[in-house]
Amino acid sequence: MTSLPPVLLLTLAEIDPDALLRDRGTPDPQALAQLQHSIATEGLRLPIEVWQLSTPQGGHRYGLISGLRRLTACRALGWTTIPAVLRSPETLTQALTAMVTENEIREPVSPWDKAALILNTIAEGHFDTPDAAIATLFPSLPRTSRSRIRNHVSVIEALGPLLATPHHLSIRQLDTLAAAVQSGHEELLSATLQPTLGQGVESQWSALTPVLADILRHPTNPQTRRPRRLLRLRQGLTITREACPGGYTLRFTGAQARSGLIDDVLDKVEMWFGRE
Repeated sequence: MTSLPPVLLLTLAEIDPDALLRDRGTPDPQALAQLQHSIATEGLRLPIEVWQLSTPQGGHRYGLISGLRRLTACRALGWTTIPAVLRSPETLTQALTAMVTENEIREPVSPWDKAALILNTIAEGHFDTPDAAIATLFPSLPRTSRSRIRNHVSVIEALGPLLATPHHLSIRQLDTLAAAVQSGHEELLSATLQPTLGQGVESQWSALTPVLADILRHPTNPQTRRPRRLLRLRQGLTITREACPGGYTLRFTGAQARSGLIDDVLDKVEMWFGRE
């Protein structure tokens, strides 16, 4: 007979609500206010779920699995402790799966958040590989849907830190990025995004769109590696080839992207083709 996980009374200060990337965004203020009123008048009916962190950080000894709204409401009420079910490694994956299923029933989770959750559970040591995490957390999905999540994970691995508000990206956009990453264009996409750091998702997608369209229109030949779309030089120079109406643009970036270099390039082209 399997024993029930222990319920502990933990101080709120030692619980990290962000130790596990949530697959749901900020709680709805109105729903949170209603929950806060319910807890204030009737008490907390259901404990939160946590696991013990292998490496405590910032005074936190436990990571939150489920109960973000309950934890947030109790903090707003000034509580200093909260009942919590302590999950062991044997029951942790079951709790994670239940959290994902419950949130999916409430409201579909964004494709990006699903993929981000997969990577976060791996980083926390809950799973060894993305495939293992996907199979456990999304067991009811058909194989094609699980394969799509795996493709989206590859986008986060390649471009995650460069993308602004990526949870606003559609499934189609993520699919397009995944195809470009898997066809060997990770460096090109990174170089395209670098100048857009700090900008919104619309600006970033505007920069990516012609690059992705060109990749789709003219796939790189695996034997010749042409067309060449990216050149990185040791001296601190990056050149990208970008499609534009009526032709192509060569973009020079980096420490050596100076006007003198551009003049030299123009002189070389003039030598090849002559003036009009």
